[in-house]
Amino acid sequence: MTKTITVRGTGRASVSPDQVELTMYLEAKNMDYENAMDTAAQNISLLTNALTEAGFEEKDLKTSSFNVYTEYDSERQEDESYRNVFKGYVVSHNLNLRFDFTSERLTSALSAVGTCKARPQLNVSFTVKDTEAVNEETLRNAAANARKKAEVLCAASGKKLGELVNIDYGTERQGMYSNTRYAMADEVMAEGASMMKSVSIMPEDISVSDSAVFTWEIV
Repeated sequence: MTKTITVRGTGRASVSPDQVELTMYLEAKNMDYENAMDTAAQNISLLTNALTEAGFEEKDLKTSSFNVYTEYDSERQEDESYRNVFKGYVVSHNLNLRFDFTSERLTSALSAVGTCKARPQLNVSFTVKDTEAVNEETLRNAAANARKKAEVLCAASGKKLGELVNIDYGTERQGMYSNTRYAMADEVMAEGASMMKSVSIMPEDISVSDSAVFTWEIV
């Protein structure tokens, strides 16, 4: 019977962010369905126009979710019972915009969103463009880490590491985002580019880890 050793290897990589991701949320409410949809369409148009005027392309604005639902409130009645009261239709829209990171381009995007009459809720994140290269580096490091552990264990046991016979690896991927948080008050954003100064910032590096299980023969 072939003797084997099984070791989990963990790999890590660190990379500087080179992209910005703006996540925007728009919501339209109205008692009438058609009016709610019309308002939602108008908000999208306002946001798209604001960003294209700032130098972005319409195709860069991506929809991550679009929902239409009804809203109710539970109201207490004179007989102490409760009933659901219709409050209107809600149209919600989540959108993403990614672009290469420079402080000037970020300022331009924030100014466009801040002065847009649709008034979207905004979140700013820093990420990396070539995620595949980072994943590959992490896995190479995981393989090297596992082999080193296996060699140390075999040497300590008076054995030698033989052929690699199996690799067990899942497919789960983690998001690559910097821990840096960038926020600006609505009042400042609403002033536009003339009032928003481009401040040079350096987002915190993104740290990524991954693991796999390796099995070798022992000789």
